[in-house]
Amino acid sequence: MITLLIMIVLGCVGLGVLRFVHGPSDADRIVALDILFSAAVAFCTFAALLTQRVLFLDIAIGVVLIGFVATLAWSRLVEMRPNRNMEKKP
Repeated sequence: MITLLIMIVLGCVGLGVLRFVHGPSDADRIVALDILFSAAVAFCTFAALLTQRVLFLDIAIGVVLIGFVATLAWSRLVEMRPNRNMEKKP
């Protein structure tokens, strides 16, 4: 069962990396970053389940905090930057 879940998370990582690299907008890249951080938390949880060590859950909490701050910072940066996609009207 865990193997199936790991394969599903690996598929999500693949799609997240694809969207991060080829995303047409910055919002797509921010969502892809959230997907990758969620996958990292899932892998930490799987490691905790497989090894029976609580240390991996502490690492997962750290990854969640870093992901939250990174998402906020990048979203703020995109919001403050002038929009490059708008056409100038005469």
